[in-house]
Amino acid sequence: MAIDAVIFDLDGVLVDSEPTWDDVRRRYVADAGGRWADGAELAMLGMATAEWSRYVHDELGVAAPPDEIAEAVIGGMAARYAADGPPFLPGAVDAVRRIAARWPLGLASSSPARLIASTLEAGGLTDSFRVTRSTEQAGAGKPDPAVYLQVAEELGVPPERCAAVEDSTNGIRSAAAAGLRVIAIPTRSFPASDEALARAAVVLPSLDALIEAVVDPSAVDPSAVDPSVGA
Repeated sequence: MAIDAVIFDLDGVLVDSEPTWDDVRRRYVADAGGRWADGAELAMLGMATAEWSRYVHDELGVAAPPDEIAEAVIGGMAARYAADGPPFLPGAVDAVRRIAARWPLGLASSSPARLIASTLEAGGLTDSFRVTRSTEQAGAGKPDPAVYLQVAEELGVPPERCAAVEDSTNGIRSAAAAGLRVIAIPTRSFPASDEALARAAVVLPSLDALIEAVVDPSAVDPSAVDPSVGA
């Protein structure tokens, strides 16, 4: 089936932000009198703001209410971005612009809306996306498919005619559950599970390999496709 829109994830796909999220949360938990647990960083991957802030309260022992936890951690992330700029992955800006020249784009991210806006602005990418939505706006974090379904609906494109660009286990599960064609680009920081990668239509080594023939093979002359792409 032809692809009529492409929906990007943000963290881990366009910006290498997961290590920063991990560091900011760890520091906050320690300063707030909580105790970090093994596997906490993986447990929170893909969670919406309300979900991970509740996790920090319930599972990591921080006494502050979840809304205060969320405000403190997001403020710490915003401060890091303001000081150092968002950590864009190699080829991220070019990949977005390359794909936006062919398809309408959406963004479905677990980042809060304020960080999505500041990140896209810093990269000069705000105008490249017709729709952006955070899982905090969708009402459920990944692997729930809600955020992908909502972005596809706002784009006016059926989910099965959208491609998703994802990196994480929960992100891939979310997009696949929504019925999108999943293009996985795993990160070294938090690699996706083999089970999740098996749900992807294609697994790429980097954003440089994200080309038209990969997004929608049906739209390209097969003789023009490089068979090494995605290998």
